[in-house]
Amino acid sequence: MTQPLLMPKATAVWLVDNTALSFEQIAAFCTLHPLEVQGIADGDVAGGIMGANPIQNGQLTREEIEKAEADPSYRMKLSDPKVRVAAAKRKGPRYTPISRRNERPNAIKWLVRNHPELKDAQIMRLVGTTKSTIESVRESTHWNAPNLTAMDPVTLGLCSQIDLDLEVKRASKGTAGPDEADEGTMLMTAEEALARAGGRAHAEAGAGEFGEHDRRPAEAQDDFDADSVFSKLKSLKNNSDD
Repeated sequence: MTQPLLMPKATAVWLVDNTALSFEQIAAFCTLHPLEVQGIADGDVAGGIMGANPIQNGQLTREEIEKAEADPSYRMKLSDPKVRVAAAKRKGPRYTPISRRNERPNAIKWLVRNHPELKDAQIMRLVGTTKSTIESVRESTHWNAPNLTAMDPVTLGLCSQIDLDLEVKRASKGTAGPDEADEGTMLMTAEEALARAGGRAHAEAGAGEFGEHDRRPAEAQDDFDADSVFSKLKSLKNNSDD
């Protein structure tokens, strides 16, 4: 699909001031009326509008202008865009082919049964239905409720598995189970990390001190000798005799 011309009036102002093109050629290229282009040339139209160079915008080439100046009957063509801009996604319910529309209540029943956490707006995006239809299926008041069969919307071709997983993830966001609340997957602040590191260092230092206390009696036994023990006993005996 060809992109429309950017700023038609500003482009017409530039072409009038910088080329020898006829009013009809400029009008055809800028999708304006020839009298409007003549008014631009006379200063009666587009007063104060600064001209926009279509060559710098990549929508026209110098060769195309020269070709049109040489042949007054030639009509210039827009250059192919160098960058393709993705078309904006249309907001609203997903379009469902006519051949699949009868399957939507079955898909709604499957979503309501297997993913009760989904909101009505999410089901509407996935299946392309209305809120009243969702409520009628949920409350079993649908006109065809006895014949409805829960069927996966992905299997029915109403949505893709990626879209379904994305909506389920959005619905369950912030409701992580206890198994997911693992300490290894949590981020700590700098203060918590420093406090935890300091606690571990203190525990290791304490363990080292206890180990030294455990070894001290054995080392002290090595320092004692028999002479010092007997001399101490003899002094105690003399003191008791006195």
